[in-house]
Amino acid sequence: MNNFAFSMVLSVHVIVGLAVIALVLMQHGKGADMGAAFGGGSSGSLFGSSGSANFLSRTTAVLATIFFCTSLGLSYLASNKPAAPASVMESVAPGAVPAAPAVPANDDGAADSRSQAIPK
Repeated sequence: MNNFAFSMVLSVHVIVGLAVIALVLMQHGKGADMGAAFGGGSSGSLFGSSGSANFLSRTTAVLATIFFCTSLGLSYLASNKPAAPASVMESVAPGAVPAAPAVPANDDGAADSRSQAIPK
């Protein structure tokens, strides 16, 4: 579930980021109308129009807010992943490991060893 949510938020994040880039590039800057102010253009003031925000700037603000929210969501989902075991042995139950086989004994009761074959 966590992996699916991360993928979905990441997809929305990338799409919104590309949309913000496109909207910012489509808008003209405040300096674009400055030359028209001196030359008799239709600009209302020296630094651009001072009226209310148009559709592009409002949409950019909404998408920027969504972008920031998805950034916070991605950081939350990335930091709250379940901890993986450090080794494979941590996932095994303590009683599930079989004991080592017993060493067979010789006729004289000593453990089977080649140390008796070494000349003294």
